[in-house]
Amino acid sequence: MSDLIILNEKDNVGVLKKPLGEIPMGHKIALRDIKKGEKVVKYGYPIGVATQDIKKGDFVHTHNLQSALTADALSYTYEKILPPLPARPERDSVMAYDRGNGVAGARNELYIVPTVGCIANSAENIARAFKEKHATDMKVDDVVVLTHRVGCSELGDDLTRTRTMLVNLAKNGNCGGALFLGLGCEENRMEDLRTLVPDGKRVRFLVAQDVPDEEEEGLKLLEELYAVASKDKRTKTPLSSLTFGVKCGGSDGFSGITANYLIGRVADLLESAGAKVVLAETPEVFGAEITLMQRAKDEKVFSDIAALVNKWKEFYGSHGVNVYENPSPGNKKGGITTLEEKSLGCVQKSGKGEVKAVLSELERATESGLSVIESPGNDIIACTTLAAAGANAIMFSTGRGTPLGSVVPTLKISSNTPLALKKSGWIDFNAGDTLDGRSMDEAAFALYDLLLDTVEGALTSGEKRGDKQIALMKTGVTL
Repeated sequence: MSDLIILNEKDNVGVLKKPLGEIPMGHKIALRDIKKGEKVVKYGYPIGVATQDIKKGDFVHTHNLQSALTADALSYTYEKILPPLPARPERDSVMAYDRGNGVAGARNELYIVPTVGCIANSAENIARAFKEKHATDMKVDDVVVLTHRVGCSELGDDLTRTRTMLVNLAKNGNCGGALFLGLGCEENRMEDLRTLVPDGKRVRFLVAQDVPDEEEEGLKLLEELYAVASKDKRTKTPLSSLTFGVKCGGSDGFSGITANYLIGRVADLLESAGAKVVLAETPEVFGAEITLMQRAKDEKVFSDIAALVNKWKEFYGSHGVNVYENPSPGNKKGGITTLEEKSLGCVQKSGKGEVKAVLSELERATESGLSVIESPGNDIIACTTLAAAGANAIMFSTGRGTPLGSVVPTLKISSNTPLALKKSGWIDFNAGDTLDGRSMDEAAFALYDLLLDTVEGALTSGEKRGDKQIALMKTGVTL
């Protein structure tokens, strides 16, 4: 059947390119008879077990397929299987902002960083006044407020996370200068932040309760930062000075076949050129973790991947949550049935390169190649984690569509052509045309070039709409 995608010779299900009767496109049909209790295989790996006998040609979905995963911590055996990376691409440098110490920026922006949610409106007012003043002579790319609603009444891990993530975001190479704006009575105290951010020409601190007019004073400090950042120029910079995040959201049955696969191809090209690539979304590795473990640099990294997966299983279990209720209703409507299936599609974004490191959510990527960072699957929290880890830009795949924009340029890559046509204001690149005959090689190099063009200043759909968000995870109590 020409309209059926078979991903691996081991598979006993295929994916429909087009609807077949009442079966929607992106969904699965059986390639042969499958007995009740037998493993259903896609991508060459089990994605669950049949809950009833399935005949060849039958629709395979939630009515006859369920996850085989459990919440139990698992043990694994290290066996390295590492395919070769592609040759180093000819385009292995970009025009970017060199920040020194091996870090570069895709943008030259000023950040206003509220230490606590209740000062965020003042920060917005400062940014608005600054933009109005410089409407005709702006010499930086943007002034961005890292608006959030935490920082007060926090303790323990939540407070540490808020403080460290805000500091790490301000250390992103895209930031040409940061104004930390505090209220003065919050748990996230300015004096603690100052120990993590050394004084310098690219940082200023202001506590609103210490001055008569925090907006007037904030505008003055922003002008000081502007005087420095406005002199920055793009220079030829190796890709080894840049970091890229990979993320998916609103996935469908084509995501792991088109968009995520292409992102993985581009990730391999970036790694061959010496760049850093970071994969987030820990719970969307469950069921596919072995595909990352087989590519671990050494036994320590292998053990770190296993520990990370088991840690997050325990985290969900401690809250009485069954993570295997994932996929979401939208994922299921788009053709994804089980978490194993979703995860196997998700990890396609990592390409086939060696996993060099496993990072906690509070760490920054420092080693060229692929790193795995802990984060929930939640789109904006995961994107924030990637930006805090140093990602200058993010490749974000979607099969259902989302307008979400991160604080760093976020390329939206659709898994199917109908979405790209329907939501052209959201989508930057259509991977769905690979289902209609475009070669994967051609599409991968086109996406690679678009990503590097974005680093050099081309605006994403989200940037054109001014959609730049962050969100910080909370796991504890609020006082």
